Amino acid sequence: MTIQNNFKKYVLTAIACVGLSACATSGDVQTGEVYDPFERVNRATFAFNDTLDKAIAEPVAKGYRAVVPEPGRKGVRNFLRNLKSPVNFANQLLQGDIEGAAGDLTRAMVNTVFGVGGLIDIADAAGIPYEEEDFGQTLGVWGVDSGPYLVLPFMGPSSVRDASASLLDTYADPLRLYLYNVDEEQWHYARTAAGAVAKREELLDVLNDLRMNSYDYYAAIRSSYTQRRNALIHDEDYENYSAPAIPDYDD
Repeated sequence: MTIQNNFKKYVLTAIACVGLSACATSGDVQTGEVYDPFERVNRATFAFNDTLDKAIAEPVAKGYRAVVPEPGRKGVRNFLRNLKSPVNFANQLLQGDIEGAAGDLTRAMVNTVFGVGGLIDIADAAGIPYEEEDFGQTLGVWGVDSGPYLVLPFMGPSSVRDASASLLDTYADPLRLYLYNVDEEQWHYARTAAGAVAKREELLDVLNDLRMNSYDYYAAIRSSYTQRRNALIHDEDYENYSAPAIPDYDD
C-alpha cells in the first residue's frame, strides 16, 4: 500500500509540473533563446551550486581522476550505464523506437554476460552504441514543451518538464525498487554517489574551459544544456552542436 501511495504521489506531482510546462513557451533553441522567466532565482541557485562544486565536487572528481586510471574510470562509466538499461529500454518503448529498445536489450544482455557485468562495453565494439534515454526525452517526443528553464539546488540545469519527469524515472527504476524492497537501499545511494563523481570527473575539462573562457558562465551552461536536451529528443548527435555537451545532472 505504501508503494502504491508513493507512486501516486510521484505521478500526480509529475503530471502537475508537466501541465505547467505544456502551458509555457520554451524559446527557440536554434537561435539561442531559452525561456528563463526565473533567471534571477536561477542565477542565485547557480552561484550556490558553483560554490559547492568548487569546494567539494570538483576536488573529489580531481582526486578520483588522479587515483583511478582511465581504463578503471571507463569501466565504472560502462557499469553505471548498464545498470540504467531498464530505464533506457522502457523509454525507448514509450517513444515508439522499437529498434532503439532492441538495441538497449541486446546491449544489456551482451555486456552483462560477456562484459563482466557491464564493466566492458562489448556491445559498443560490436556496433551497438549506448543511447541515453529518460522520461523527459519521452515527453519531448510526445510533444510536451520543456517549459521554463530551471537550476535545481545540488542538481544543476534542468527544466520544468525534465525535472518532473526525472521523479518518475527515479521512482520506477527497477533496480531502485528491488533494493528498497529488500532493505538494501544503501546500494542505491552508493550508485547515485558513484554516478555523480563519475559524471563530474567526465566534465572536469569542459566546465573548467567554460569557466575560464565564457563571458557569462551561467548563460553558457544554460545554452549547452538546452541544446543537448533538444538534440537528444530528436536523436541527433549533440556533439555537432556549437556549444559543449553538458549532461544533465538529474538522470
